[in-house]
Parts: sequence; C-alpha cells; structure tokens
Amino acid sequence: MAVAKLLHVLGVVVWVGGMFFAYLALRPVAAQQLEPQQRLKLWQGVLQRYFLWVWLAVALILGSGSYMMWQSGGVNAPLHVHTMMLLGLVMMLIFAHVYFAPFRRLQRSIVAQDWVTAGAALNRIRIMVAANLSLGLITIAVAALGQITAG
Repeated sequence: MAVAKLLHVLGVVVWVGGMFFAYLALRPVAAQQLEPQQRLKLWQGVLQRYFLWVWLAVALILGSGSYMMWQSGGVNAPLHVHTMMLLGLVMMLIFAHVYFAPFRRLQRSIVAQDWVTAGAALNRIRIMVAANLSLGLITIAVAALGQITAG
C-alpha cells in the first residue's frame, strides 16, 4: 500500500501543482508580457507538454486510488475515500473534456491563425482549469482531514 500511496501523491503533485503554477504564476506574467498571438502560441506549447504529464498522472491516480480503495474495504471504505474518488473522477472528466474539446480547438485555431477562436478556446480552458484546481485543492483537504479523523 505504501508504493500505491507514493504513486498517488506523485500524480496529485504533478497534476494539481501544475494547475496551480499555470494558473497563478505563468498566466498573469504571460498576460502582462506577451502579445495575444504570442500568448496563445505559448499556451498551446505549454499545455501540449503538460497534458502528456497529466495523462500519466491521471493513470497513476486512478490506478493507485482504486487499489487503495479496494484495500480499504471497497464499498465499505471510509467516507473520505469515497469522496476523494468521486471528486477525482469529476476532475478526470473535466480534464478529458478540456483535452478533447477546447484544447483541440485551440490547436486547430492557431494553425489556421484564427486568433479570435483560439482566444475563446483558451478562455474556456482557463475557466475549466480554475474549476479543476479548486476541486483538486478540495480533494487534498478531504484527504488530509480524512486521515486525521480516521487516524
């Protein structure tokens, strides 16, 4: 179970930490220092690289989380475990939507140099990343507080 917990935490750090950095550090600086076309190209490149890591993180989180839930009693696992699983699944669905819809639209729009559509796609990604970051931080709180009350 220790290896599963390590893989789980590493996946969470990559995913939630990446969203935190992108949203609260990179985004404001890019908005201040880059013209819209440069900003769109930067985000397309950053997200393309980051999303590869997110797919890996999702696989680690889902696999290790399922294993740990099963080890904790499956349907009889503590409430905080079920809550983490539910929030994690919602986050994964949001991420999959971001990847297959607005991110693909962003990529196509940049190739076509349709900057208005690219900007709208990036704005949609921004909104969904804010939601996922919030859910991720809530999930971390549930995990930490659940461990305290369970232990």
